[in-house]
Amino acid sequence: MIKITGLTKIFDKGTINEKTALDNINLTLAEGEFVTVIGGNGAGKSTLLNCIAGVHPVDAGQIVLNSVDVTEMPEHKRSRWLGRVFQDPALGTAFDMTIEENLAIAYCKNKRRGLQPGLRRHEQQYFREQLALLGLGLENRLKDKVSLLSGGQRQALTVLMATIVQPKLLLLDEHTAALDPLTARKVLALTKQLVAENKLSTLMITHNMKEALEVGSRTIMMHNGKIILDLQGAERAELTVEKLIALFEERSGAYLANDRLLLN
Repeated sequence: MIKITGLTKIFDKGTINEKTALDNINLTLAEGEFVTVIGGNGAGKSTLLNCIAGVHPVDAGQIVLNSVDVTEMPEHKRSRWLGRVFQDPALGTAFDMTIEENLAIAYCKNKRRGLQPGLRRHEQQYFREQLALLGLGLENRLKDKVSLLSGGQRQALTVLMATIVQPKLLLLDEHTAALDPLTARKVLALTKQLVAENKLSTLMITHNMKEALEVGSRTIMMHNGKIILDLQGAERAELTVEKLIALFEERSGAYLANDRLLLN
């Protein structure tokens, strides 16, 4: 569970370039809740994820994760509860290490290791079983370097790495945007499967409004650093993209015609 209260982030504070990227954000996710996040460019979506992950310090507010106040906690310490997948497939893996080495890093990040080098046999078998679920044949390529994988294979591996230790919160930052449409659908289907199987609380940024209404159980829309729509239940189920655009323009006073939101 995550609870965000009064979260505010200001860049270039006190200068002519000062910008309030997050303006008093309040958001609570229940355990296992899958929330899609949409909004125009500069709405504050990625900044929200970066503040949750500890990449950016916040100017005001509180972030409680797994019943622990992590607001002032360094990024590396709160990462024990977080899984994250970025838009660029290259950011989630070590390209010069093998598939099994990448998985081992993800799998062991919250575990104490002794002095025994290498992977244990049962760990290799577990990795093969998990990779087989991807349906990409990677279970037979444990010794291959990640640099040999395609973008889609690499992103699928990254999703598996982010979920293999069942984090308390999964952060997905447009993780299918850099993939071709067919591969993007496969990676998204894999994501939905892993989230459902592990009952993971998830925040997924997307620019695809149709996808935002179809994936997960709740959609929030951001504009100028604020959450202006929080859609769930019957209200969300009845919405079409056209109705969502009209609702956004009504609440924000902005026009989406030239925004990348409409290009999906």
